[in-house]
This record gives sequence, C-alpha cells and structure tokens, in this order.
Amino acid sequence: MTAIYGRVALIGLGLIASSMAHAMRRAGLVDEIVGYARSAETRDIAREVGFCDHVADSAFDASKDADLVVLCVPVGAMGAVASEIGPALKPGATVSDVGSVKRTVIAEVAPHLPQGVHFVPAHPLAGTEHSGPRAGFAELFENRYCIIVPVADSDRDAVARLADLWRGMGALIDEMEAEHHDLVLSVTSHTPHLIAYTMVGVADDLSRVTDSEVIKYSAAGFRDFTRIAASDPVMWRDVFLNNKDATLQILGRFTEELFALQRAIRRGDGDHLQEYFTRTRAIRRSIIEAGQDTDAPNFGRAKAKGD
Repeated sequence: MTAIYGRVALIGLGLIASSMAHAMRRAGLVDEIVGYARSAETRDIAREVGFCDHVADSAFDASKDADLVVLCVPVGAMGAVASEIGPALKPGATVSDVGSVKRTVIAEVAPHLPQGVHFVPAHPLAGTEHSGPRAGFAELFENRYCIIVPVADSDRDAVARLADLWRGMGALIDEMEAEHHDLVLSVTSHTPHLIAYTMVGVADDLSRVTDSEVIKYSAAGFRDFTRIAASDPVMWRDVFLNNKDATLQILGRFTEELFALQRAIRRGDGDHLQEYFTRTRAIRRSIIEAGQDTDAPNFGRAKAKGD
C-alpha cells in the first residue's frame, strides 16, 4: 500500500499514540513515525518498545518536517503543546488531535498554528482502562468510530487524507460539528465515567461494606464500574474541566431520571420500573447490532478464575 503520509509526529506516547503507531506500521500507512513525550521515562520505554522510528527530546524537534502532527496529550495540555510546535510546522502540514473534547481544544490550539498549516481535529472512540506506551496494540481502532471535526477553514483535501489514514487503521469515519460532538460524548462517555467514579467512591466510603466484600462480590456489576474508573485520572480531570457545560447538562438530566426511579421504588411502582428497564435494555441490543460490542457471555471477556 502507498503511504498516506511521509513523516508523522505523535506528541504524547500513551495508549492511543502507541496504538496508532502499531496500526500505521502494520498497514504501511506512513514512511516514518517520530514521537515525543514529556516524561523521560515514557520516552525511554517508547524507545525500548520500538513503535517509533525516532523518539525526539522535544515536541518542537518531533514536529519539524512532519507531514502530520497528532496531539495525543490530555486536553488541558494541548494549547501549550501547540504553542511550542507552531514555529516548527512546515507549510502544508496537517495538525490533528485525539482529544475527547473538541470546542476547547479548537479554541486552544488554532491560534498557535501558522498560515498554510491545516488543522483537522479528530477523536477516535476507542480505548481501554490501561495507559502508557506499553498499552498500545494495532487492533484498538478496528470497527470503532473516529469522529473528524473540521474547523471552519479546514482544507477538504487534508480532511479526506486524515480520514483515509484512520480508515487504514481500521476505523469507521463520521464528521461532526464541535459543539454537537461534545454533547454526544458527554452522553456516551463523559457522564458514564463520572458515574462510575462516583459509584466506586461510594463503595470506598461505605463503612458497613468491607474491602474484602467489595472485591469478592464485584462480579455482580460493580466490577464494570471499576474497569471504567481505572482510566487515566489526568485525562479525565481535563475532560470534565473542558467539557463543563455539556457534562453538567447531561448530569442534570441524569439526576432527574434518578429521582424518578427513586420515586418509583419508594412507591412500589413496578410497572414504571419494568417499562423503563425494557426500554433501556433495547439500547444494549442496538449497540450489539451496530457491531460496537459483543453479545458473547460475560461481555466477551475470558472467563476468570473464580467467576
């Protein structure tokens, strides 16, 4: 396959960047991969794992002569990184990102990009609860959506080229406006993470339930909250601070629904509960039918000892 880009720079070398590198290399989508991470330890691990052709010692150096620069850092750090790499970018280069919030990222990054550089924000809807340069694998994006969020003056050829890269890594492509993206993600990702963090925190604070009981009986449902709540705390701190309006809107709706269920339980309204659970169960079936999860027993997990 002919390479889509010559040189790609990955700024930030965690799960998403390392998975991109493995996927791009497997499919022959690029000629050269250069990486940079703020932590010297992360850079050393990336060199050891070997998913980059070269690991630079600064974001500026990594971005020089790159045809595509992908910002894979927490959303709260993207403005500062864009400020550093701006002077290094060559005319005709494309800058993208993988952030879970788009309005703030666009506002923070765009002012630092020089004329002649294309800005095409994106967000791959893929991940695990693991992080770091050792966590990546080439199959992470297969049959998962990558949402491309062009800005007002995004070059359409640059958009199409980036979309081809993500397709080559196995992703499905959609385009969306930034504000709508942030609302959709607050429903499908951000608020569920916040609820998971909260439920795990409640269990931690509940003195009448011992640590051993929480661990022993977690397969009853709590385990799935803990998987989500194990995600990178810095990344999720920045997501909530930078998608405040949409998250608070959905939390308000969630609170209203929770109060309605509380009332039904208090009143013994079984009809309301059954109708509600039947309707929400259908959402799960729709997700499976769309190929975004499996109906295999135990959500497709390998059977663990003691399950």
